[in-house]
Parts: sequence; C-alpha cells; structure tokens
Amino acid sequence: MYFQKKQAIGKSNYLLKLIIKIALVFFLFFIILLLVDQINFPSPNKKIEKIIPNENLKIIK
Repeated sequence: MYFQKKQAIGKSNYLLKLIIKIALVFFLFFIILLLVDQINFPSPNKKIEKIIPNENLKIIK
C-alpha cells in the first residue's frame, strides 16, 4: 500500500491557511497601532511660527 495525497482537499486547505495568515498579520498590525497610540509622545510647548516674506514666494503656473 502506497500513500496517496489527495490534491483537491489540499488546495482549499492552502487557501484557508493563507486567509488566516493574512488576517493574523492585519490583526497584529492593528494591535501594534493601538499600543503605539496609547504612548504619550512629548510635544513642543511653544507654538512655532515662521513669517515668510512675500519676496520669497514664487507662483508656479
């Protein structure tokens, strides 16, 4: 008796595994994004304003 691999079942199983892997990657990316959002990064205390004189502006058509 020889082992015979059933090809038809393997194709659908491969597709299911691929979908699960892609969903897992998106889920991990979403979790990492939520965790990074919870971190309070320092922001500048004063407002940064830079006045640009009119002679430095160029109009591009």
